[in-house]
Order: sequence, then C-alpha cells, then structure tokens
Amino acid sequence: MSVGSPDTAQTMQRVRVGLTGLAMVAVLIVLASAVFTSANREQAISAIGASNSAVVANMTAIGNTLGEKIKEEPLAELGAAPSTSTEKTDAAEIARQQEAQQNGEVR
Repeated sequence: MSVGSPDTAQTMQRVRVGLTGLAMVAVLIVLASAVFTSANREQAISAIGASNSAVVANMTAIGNTLGEKIKEEPLAELGAAPSTSTEKTDAAEIARQQEAQQNGEVR
C-alpha cells in the first residue's frame, strides 16, 4: 500500500468540491441577475388617483406662484442674511407697508 495514494485521492476530492462550489455560486449569480433584470424592465404600477410622476417632475416654482414675482433674495426675506438690495426705502414707507399688511390691504 502506498502512502501517497490517500493524499492524492483526498486532494482530488477537495478540488472537485471546490469547483462544484464555484460553479454553484456562478449559477446563483446568473439567476439573481436574471431576476433583477426582469424586475427592472417592468413598467411602474400606478395606483388609481396617484399623481403622475411626469407632471410632478415638470412643475416649476414660477408656475406655482400664481403671478407672484420671483424672489431674488430668499435668505434676506427669511431674515437669515442682510439684503443686498440697492433700492432706497425709508422707514415711513416700510411702516406703511407693514400697517397695510396687518389691516389686510394689498398694494
């Protein structure tokens, strides 16, 4: 009986098991790829009464303001930054505007 023969048989068995494992992993990857690819090709399901994504994506701030002018300094309007406006307004005009807003008058 030779001493090298069981080692060779055991080595070949390990090689077969390793190659079989690699083949199984490759098959699983191919199957998962096929499943995910078919899922991506399907059209999105839209519920009744749900918003249309194409319409929502095309909405703009200008279309939603209903005639309001575009706000050029949003941080200044929030009070987070000083205004860089070059328009000169006096305190009396600002007081009149605030009073008109409190009374519900629109200028």
